[in-house]
Amino acid sequence: MKFTKVAISGISSDSGKTTLMCRLLREFPHWEAIKMTRGHYRSCGKDPHACCVSNLLGDQPLIRSGFQQTYADDKDTGRYWEAGAANVHWVIVTDAQVERGVQLALARVKAPGVLIEGNSFLKFIDVDFSLLVVNVNEHTRIKGSTRWAFEKASALYTSDPAAALHHLKTKYSGDIGKREIPVYAAGEFSKLLARVQRVHELRTGMLGH
Repeated sequence: MKFTKVAISGISSDSGKTTLMCRLLREFPHWEAIKMTRGHYRSCGKDPHACCVSNLLGDQPLIRSGFQQTYADDKDTGRYWEAGAANVHWVIVTDAQVERGVQLALARVKAPGVLIEGNSFLKFIDVDFSLLVVNVNEHTRIKGSTRWAFEKASALYTSDPAAALHHLKTKYSGDIGKREIPVYAAGEFSKLLARVQRVHELRTGMLGH
């Protein structure tokens, strides 16, 4: 089945990517959502119980799908359902299982489109449109996987375009830091929505029908 894949990544855990995911899901109510969660048997070398998914990790990726397995009103996956997702897939993996995990989740998608929240999977798969959410302040801790997200980003989404571009171009040298990339300010959601809609139409052959 041909469906549109849109990635929503962020430079940090509190960048606003889940909020944007939900906003897009309200506009595409028949689409599905995938949440990527990487865990560690020993969370950053500390107590393994410090990782909220350490008890779910195994030899193979764990994919939970459907309302009963993924809905919780205080979790991102619950917010996806409340925003109108047709189905939600929660992928729990170790670093070594990211590629296989996202592939297994995509194999379950039956909708015309899917929104995927995360960064690291972009190292392994191509998507139709990739959006990097960039909101920077003095306390922001940049994820190591941001490099992959920036390199594959189709556009940036930010409350401060000038600061976002300056930060990324300063942090990443070479060709990646010099690349030109469209930027959508937070107040330009309608323009971003139109772009995603066009990508979807081109991907699924809807234009001209």
